[in-house]
Amino acid sequence: MPSSRRPGYPPAPASSSQRGSSSQRGSSRDGAPASRPGVITATKSDQGPGTSTGTAQGPATEPAPGKVLAFPEPKARRRRRIVLGTIAVVAVLIAGIIAAAVYSPWLAVRTVTVQGTRMLSQDQIQAALAPLQGKPLPQISESDVTALLQPLVQVKSVTSQARPPSTLQVTIVERVPVALLKQGEAFQLVDPDGVPLGTAPDAAAVKLPVIDGGGGALPQDLFHAITGVLGALPPDILARLSDASAKSVDAVELKLVDGQTIVWGNAGEKDLKARVLAALLKAPADPKNPVKVYDVSVPRHPVTR
Repeated sequence: MPSSRRPGYPPAPASSSQRGSSSQRGSSRDGAPASRPGVITATKSDQGPGTSTGTAQGPATEPAPGKVLAFPEPKARRRRRIVLGTIAVVAVLIAGIIAAAVYSPWLAVRTVTVQGTRMLSQDQIQAALAPLQGKPLPQISESDVTALLQPLVQVKSVTSQARPPSTLQVTIVERVPVALLKQGEAFQLVDPDGVPLGTAPDAAAVKLPVIDGGGGALPQDLFHAITGVLGALPPDILARLSDASAKSVDAVELKLVDGQTIVWGNAGEKDLKARVLAALLKAPADPKNPVKVYDVSVPRHPVTR
């Protein structure tokens, strides 16, 4: 009886690519990885035309787990860090030097020199500035000096300058008296603002014009009109005046010790009127026609008569 089995042929030898595929399939079935560590497997899909199939062995191309690549710091960042650090160090040094200067006893005030005083004595100024003794110079401001001298009415303005290591120089501008205000039997020195600066025993003791308010108090507007005019005159003319008066703010009159009258008018153009009056007083006197009145109320057209 003939056999139903087909004639068999011996299996053809498997190619290298087929063996690789079988090995991969076998590994997949067994659950093991398809390739060993350190082995790069090239499949047909990864190969280009004309390349042979197979495996290539070599070291792993990925870094070991847990290691980070270190890159050098950029030059700009390093330069900025150095500059900022230097600035911080310099700032700390400067702050330390300033603190040492401000609080150092080496710069404490031991000597106070005063300039510009005529009415005030050195003892009065030194007594007023006594609280500054022993205080460091950098802690003393001009406002501190001004506040200490404010009770002295003769002081108009103050400037101060530190002279290390221990000297404070104070320059004072005093108020200038321009008249003697007669109040009863007393005479009071006043400046152009009407600030009382002191007293005089009589009119002959000081070469300044007398403002006589009469029996009552002089109105404030008239008083300031007179003192404003007197404040515009130079000291040599002030010394030649005997008294000053005003019937109104537009009618200020001055009297010279020689008996001559100066018609001043209002307080306008004070500087020009003062220059014109000074020129008229310097003109040679004519014995035949002595001048009794100098009228500078209109300074561009002065009149003598």
